[in-house]
Amino acid sequence: MFIERDGILNRVRIERRHQVSPLTLEDFQVNQEAAPLLRQLKAAGLLLIATTNQPGLSRGDQSRRELDRMHDLLRRVFPLDDILVCPHEAADQCPCRKPKPGLLLEAAFKWQVDLDQSFVVSDKWPDAEMARAAGCTSLLLQSPWLGDARRDFTLPSLEAIVAKILALRAQPSALAVQS
Repeated sequence: MFIERDGILNRVRIERRHQVSPLTLEDFQVNQEAAPLLRQLKAAGLLLIATTNQPGLSRGDQSRRELDRMHDLLRRVFPLDDILVCPHEAADQCPCRKPKPGLLLEAAFKWQVDLDQSFVVSDKWPDAEMARAAGCTSLLLQSPWLGDARRDFTLPSLEAIVAKILALRAQPSALAVQS
């Protein structure tokens, strides 16, 4: 299972109707309410991998040390197996920058993940497009950043997303028939 970092695992600041990723540990606010939900998914046997675009690294707005400190905190709070980062800006056209599926393909290779049986959880349209490109099921949290990208499910809360994932895992054939 793949989880978008900003907006799901940590809180973001909103500026001019856009999410702004924190650049320092001091600005980094973990979404504590997500911790028991992720523990529930982990207990159900899911591999939990956070994914994130962090172009501040390539722009020089953020240091790798600060990013590592934030991710160390995430690992202490959540039962994450991995955190995959694209450090590039959109202009770089790299294959790992969402909405391209490079991060998912990297995880599939590294962790022997079956992408057709995987879930992507986010509150933003690029993750839905990434999921579709890789053959994953997308579950999006209702938010202003959904756009018109095709997604499999849009749900009102992270609790509802976790319940849906557990229900889909209980009926694997449901993954094959969704539209």
